[in-house]
Amino acid sequence: MGKPALIDEALGRVLYVDLTRKIYWVKDRSDLFLNFLGGTGVATQLLKEELRQEANPLGPDNVVVMAIGLFTGVYPTASKVVAMFKSPLTGNLGESHAGGRAPIAIRMAGFGAMVIKGASESPVYLSVHDGMAEFKDASALWGVRSSLTVGKVLREREPWPGLRSIMRIGRAGEAMVRYASVILETYRHFGRLGLGAVWGSKKLKAVVIGGKRTVPVADVSKYRKVYKELFDEITKSSIMQKYHDLGTSVNVLPLNKIGALPTRNLTSNLFEGAEEISGEAFAEYSLARRVACAHCPVACIHIAVIRERYPHEKYFFTTRYISYDYEPIYALGSMLGVRDREGLLRLIEEVETVGLDAMSTGIVLAWVTEAFKRGLVGEEETIVRPEWGDWRRYIEMVRYLITQPNNFYRTLALGVREVAVKYGGAEFALTYGGNEMPGYHTGPGAHVGYLIGLRHSHLDNAGYSVDQKYIGKQYPPPQTLVDELVEEESWRQVLSSLVTCFFARGVYKPATVSKALEPLGMKVGEEELKRLGVDIYKEKLKLKIALGYSLDNSELPRRVFETPSPFGRVSEDYVRDALKHYKEKVSRLLST
Repeated sequence: MGKPALIDEALGRVLYVDLTRKIYWVKDRSDLFLNFLGGTGVATQLLKEELRQEANPLGPDNVVVMAIGLFTGVYPTASKVVAMFKSPLTGNLGESHAGGRAPIAIRMAGFGAMVIKGASESPVYLSVHDGMAEFKDASALWGVRSSLTVGKVLREREPWPGLRSIMRIGRAGEAMVRYASVILETYRHFGRLGLGAVWGSKKLKAVVIGGKRTVPVADVSKYRKVYKELFDEITKSSIMQKYHDLGTSVNVLPLNKIGALPTRNLTSNLFEGAEEISGEAFAEYSLARRVACAHCPVACIHIAVIRERYPHEKYFFTTRYISYDYEPIYALGSMLGVRDREGLLRLIEEVETVGLDAMSTGIVLAWVTEAFKRGLVGEEETIVRPEWGDWRRYIEMVRYLITQPNNFYRTLALGVREVAVKYGGAEFALTYGGNEMPGYHTGPGAHVGYLIGLRHSHLDNAGYSVDQKYIGKQYPPPQTLVDELVEEESWRQVLSSLVTCFFARGVYKPATVSKALEPLGMKVGEEELKRLGVDIYKEKLKLKIALGYSLDNSELPRRVFETPSPFGRVSEDYVRDALKHYKEKVSRLLST
């Protein structure tokens, strides 16, 4: 893009860590940040360089890359870090985004990215500060029941209080459950695609990173002006206001109203208990406070309180706090028929405590419940008799996912695709390329979007949003839908390279991004940014295909065609036509 150098040289520094040999080194990779902005763009290139295509996702040859971008620590809501790896859940490209303090902490420590390779023989955690990495024994932390306790211990041990990030796995990661998460601070996660299992396979219990430094800009006067414009638009935007007021749980009632809220393993698109687990109900009866990611003025993280009476005490209670948002409410609430708000919070708490991805866990438990009712599995396998709405039984099952007392739970820990292959019930296993379904049954756009999205996420291309745009209107032909989804996902590669929160995507439009880059010494026009987005999309797609992804295996679960959406039943012919067009489009893209 014709830029001679990074204004902040530290951003171009990449920390390489070899857990096998317990060594680290630093390389200047400013070239990558100049050409790909950071985040997803840089992580893709680093993973291509370091990962053997045939690597076992749970072997020492797997590589974890974490990268931030040019906007990190500079502009509001640029508050995400991208993790990229080979997913043990899908066997393919894994990409997960998280907020909290991690992105700023990485930059304050003097790096733009980290590459973690190898595997330790015994539990270890990394302490990264003052430009160096220390390897510390984590044996006493391995097996600790609660991930919250691990965080408390590390807060006592490590430097830079208030200026650091504490990333760690729970017992699910140690047990290598394929959809285990990595917990950041207390309320944020690398949730999807099993990064926690990868850390567990490497005996990497935690990464603590922090520091303090100044981030330079090229033109301070212009920077202050752009920053104020961005800040004002973010804090005064009606779109961002809803995230502050109710958070993403604001989605529950609108989705239920239009018949798009997946319920009881998607046997229904409406949940009769939606009012009781809505964002409005949580805000009125359970909300304790709001929390923001570092350098974000929105505070979309909503924290509920759980009060529990001490045994044999009349007036004394223990108080615990748990974060909630739409995804766990959908996956552990409507998907399991749970309408008891406090029970749902306790189930979410259990999932958080052991370090599981809430969405995958909910889909897995929903599949088990239906399989049990159909007689495909019995009490010999499940131990607990699953029942829609019974959150206590689901908590027991979550615990069995960690201890894995029999072959059934060991298979369940591999994900819903694997358990359905072994025990039957593939027709109601809600999986997309191995990744469990997000919480939107809004129509063809959502489901095609999950299939063609490069990480099978609702956030890849916002197919669910495209669907809702066409409610009450003529739905577009398959070719138009696919073109719209690919265009949106290509632009989002720019945002996830910078790395901005997608909630603020309406603020960070091409013209705004171009303008915001100028004070950082980079002149990049709108069209050039859009082309870069397409280039990063192509680079990710090539890597995904190299890791074994086949466009010929893109199939939707049968259940999707059976349960009505806001547009009635999703047409299988429409989906097949869309996938056909996507394959043709990809062929053209990769040939240019």
